[in-house]
Amino acid sequence: MNLNQRAWAAAQAIVDQPEQFQAIVTQSRCGVQILDLGVNATGGGEAGLKMAEVCLAGLGEVRFTPGQLPGVPLDVLVQTDQPVIACMGSQYAGWKVQQGDYFAMASGAMRACADKEPLIAELGFAESAEVAVGVLETAQIPPDEVCAELAKQCSVEPQQLRLLVARTASRAGHVQIVARSVETALHKLHELRFDLRKIVRAEGTAPLPPLSANDVQGIGRTNDAILYGGQVTLWVEANDDEIASIGPQIPSSSSPAYGTPFEKILRDAKFDFYQIDPMLFSPAQVTFIPTKTNKRHVFGKTSEELLRESFGV
Repeated sequence: MNLNQRAWAAAQAIVDQPEQFQAIVTQSRCGVQILDLGVNATGGGEAGLKMAEVCLAGLGEVRFTPGQLPGVPLDVLVQTDQPVIACMGSQYAGWKVQQGDYFAMASGAMRACADKEPLIAELGFAESAEVAVGVLETAQIPPDEVCAELAKQCSVEPQQLRLLVARTASRAGHVQIVARSVETALHKLHELRFDLRKIVRAEGTAPLPPLSANDVQGIGRTNDAILYGGQVTLWVEANDDEIASIGPQIPSSSSPAYGTPFEKILRDAKFDFYQIDPMLFSPAQVTFIPTKTNKRHVFGKTSEELLRESFGV
């Protein structure tokens, strides 16, 4: 399956009906198609759901469900029967785009055709494609020189590159980040050398925080939604002993940095993510279900207190 072709098809709905998603669709001077869902555009919840679906290369379902936290109306639910390729091959935000004064965190299927990250090579997800699709978490519309460079990195003509953009503090930005509950669990497992091929299905939920006043608060609240409110279930081809060994290491509570709202952690680290314990970035609770026995193994728990402190509810 070609991730970029799937993502291109998933994003076509925005191009066809931008008003439905409160989006602004434009082209850069070099011809790259820019789908603004939350920089200058209003965007919204539906735009965020579609953005998350594109991030997963159309290999997962993303929708709202009633919120479990009092005062927070909605949770974001993600379900996929192709969790590894959808989350690691496409959704993971593993590409830092920095050129001059421009900065963005890039995710989406274009990572597979750019093949810039060790993760893509390690998992064998590199692909060549006639089209490429990326998702940029950024406060600015990418300038033409950035668009041209991204097309070059993806080995496609500029007219064959689609970029979905939204700032963290936008509604769409909130939704697409909170939709990464499963992704964080899989990345943590990969870092701990668990064989991701054993994961055959995944489901995750996390609360959608109130809209943030600025991007820093947005980064804090959306991370806290997963760190302290994320609940992920993984169906795995693994035995009980293997699950018992790896399970306690997966929830965010396994990190010494656990227990503080993420905005404060980020400020204390002077906005340097590399100073933050990487083992913190995972859901609050992870449930493993071995396919042979269907026995549930639950590790970690959510924290209503920390969520309320972060969300201000």
